Amino acid sequence: MTIGTTTEEVYAACQDAGSQEDVLKCVIGQLLEQDSRDENYSSTISLVYSAALVFFMQAGFAMVCAGAVRKKNVQNTMLKNLLDACGAAVAYFCFGYAFAFGDGSNPNGFIGTTNFFLMDVDDYAFWMFQYAFSAASATIVAGTLAERCQMAAYLCYSLLLAGFVYPVVAHSIWSQYGFLSSSINNQNPLFGSGVVDFAGGGVVHLTGGVTALFATMILGPRRGRFHDDEGRKLDKPKDFVGHSIALQMLGTIILWFGWYGFNAGSALITTSKQQDQLLSLCAVNTTLSGGMAGLTALFLNYFLLERRTGEPIFDLVVAMNGSLGGLVAITAGCGVVEPWAAVIIGALAGTLFLTGSHLLIKFRLDDAVDAIPVHMLNGMWGLLAVGLLASPSKLELAYGEERPHVGWLYSWSRGSGDARLLAAQI
Repeated sequence: MTIGTTTEEVYAACQDAGSQEDVLKCVIGQLLEQDSRDENYSSTISLVYSAALVFFMQAGFAMVCAGAVRKKNVQNTMLKNLLDACGAAVAYFCFGYAFAFGDGSNPNGFIGTTNFFLMDVDDYAFWMFQYAFSAASATIVAGTLAERCQMAAYLCYSLLLAGFVYPVVAHSIWSQYGFLSSSINNQNPLFGSGVVDFAGGGVVHLTGGVTALFATMILGPRRGRFHDDEGRKLDKPKDFVGHSIALQMLGTIILWFGWYGFNAGSALITTSKQQDQLLSLCAVNTTLSGGMAGLTALFLNYFLLERRTGEPIFDLVVAMNGSLGGLVAITAGCGVVEPWAAVIIGALAGTLFLTGSHLLIKFRLDDAVDAIPVHMLNGMWGLLAVGLLASPSKLELAYGEERPHVGWLYSWSRGSGDARLLAAQI
């Protein structure tokens, strides 16, 4: 039987159904089928748009990196950002998606083993959304390694991260077959709960941040940053001031804008029965955490400078990176925490960024854009925050059913002390 798209077509398709009752049943079936197709169309369009927002974050990363380096290295730095997008596209098409979301019911359960080269994949919108995530994870490292990495080596890294490293992490947490998965289809989740990472605070940002840490440890600092030309350790590290604060500011705003696709867009691929409410909650929490983190970093840095030097300033770079840290921190829990909790998460994220930035200098690790404290430390904090602050009602909203284990503070307030979700997050 054909499906009608207009009133006339519906009537024409059902007029030969038989009795009046059969015609009525046919019309109702036609209308329900049409509603289902319209809903699928809207969901697909929304998901592709969200993927475009996430991909647009590549421009944000590029602007931040370009503004943070010296003028002579701008072209080299921006080429690395382009290589991330290009390399991730090829790697994720060939085997990244298969490793992440292919059938992982095989005995090892380590990675997926089907859907290579998009074979037997019908949901292209989902692939596009996940590709944008893989490219974002790879690009995190570009800023850290600015001004000191050969292009061929960087392309190899980009292919490896987007094609294998990131997919393995994504499979373990987001695939229903992953050993850390909190999916409702996972019959044996870790500690009876599984890891709740709503939009990729751990899968995307922590993965990229940890990679950045090891990369800068292996490559070492830029020439002249911590040692003079003869290799002697400098008493005070030399600051390499970026050539354009305007580009950094532009990049930060682009990233914040793209984050709405990152976090709110993730609501479109959940099993929630109220995706509209969930999407709105994600957007609100994203805004609150990013704003609070920026203010916290700005004023805390002002206070510390006043105590240390007696000449405090409002540092724009600190405020920008603090906001980005808050956006990272809320990513894991944007759909499962209350708005007041997002404010707390953002406040601690701004503090963590400042602490991590100073620790990098203390241990003489050269991170040109402070990606390690922004993405690694706040990615860790975001996962931990879910274990502490995940709301029972918001978890039910996100998963479409009541969850047996909630944030530890909620469990403690009920007198149970159930910390299984917290243990899984750790």
